[in-house]
Amino acid sequence: MQRKDFIKLSSLGFLGLYACGTSNFKSNTKTLAIQLYTVRDAISQDLEKTLEQLAALGFTRLEIYGYNGTFFGKTRNEFQSVLKNTGLKVVSSHHTTGMLHKEQGTLLENWEKSVGDLDFIGAEYMVCSYLFPEERTLENYKRLPELLNTSGEITKTAGIQFAYHNHDFEFEEFDKKQNVYDFILNNSASDLVKMELDLYWMAKAGIDPLSYFEKYPKRFPLWHVKDMKAGSKDFAEIGNGTIDFERIFEAREKAGLEYWFLEQDSSNKDMFESIKISKKYISEHSYFK
Repeated sequence: MQRKDFIKLSSLGFLGLYACGTSNFKSNTKTLAIQLYTVRDAISQDLEKTLEQLAALGFTRLEIYGYNGTFFGKTRNEFQSVLKNTGLKVVSSHHTTGMLHKEQGTLLENWEKSVGDLDFIGAEYMVCSYLFPEERTLENYKRLPELLNTSGEITKTAGIQFAYHNHDFEFEEFDKKQNVYDFILNNSASDLVKMELDLYWMAKAGIDPLSYFEKYPKRFPLWHVKDMKAGSKDFAEIGNGTIDFERIFEAREKAGLEYWFLEQDSSNKDMFESIKISKKYISEHSYFK
């Protein structure tokens, strides 16, 4: 059995916390995943202590950010040791395009090395995470699907799936016929470019994710799960906002969901307290299982 097949079979369902016999989740292992951007302030102070705190809360899987040739300033061997010490596994990693910000770790700057390093630590996904406001031009939008395809072809050589993560700007009109998100979906290869669906940003844009599951089935293997406050539309702990997670999770098989990550970009509380609130809500509602 291939290493990645073993990892996939042993961890399917972790992002749903528990197995679900009617979906892609087939493991009985209780696991929980988080996007590390949620605890970026703590990481800037002490990476290993932060990961230890997450492990103590029951997290076992991570999506990382900020790879720039190192992992939070550590070599791949050093970072792998930290993961081993804390019992955590990296499933996915976020990367920007490099269209204007030409830095290591971006899609346009020595992408092959990035793929090699992420493969070394066992990642299964690499994700284009964001277009900076100054990158959001008609010319850059037009070239984006080709860039995503090329990036996905390179990750595929390492057995890593490539994906694109949305915010709300992708749902703005692109060419009077479709928005940017549809343009990406329609002009990138469905096997090379999957989508990491951010439920908060889609809700903020006023878009129903189920309409996308129907139009592009099995294209959404990764989700970011976070809630949105009524009125201000600010970030909220899961369960403290307005998003109907039950309705969305009931459609996960159509979406092709494999893994999902708890995320909260900001909070008016201590971030670890917010994480505990979200985790408690998740554990009390069966549709996450």
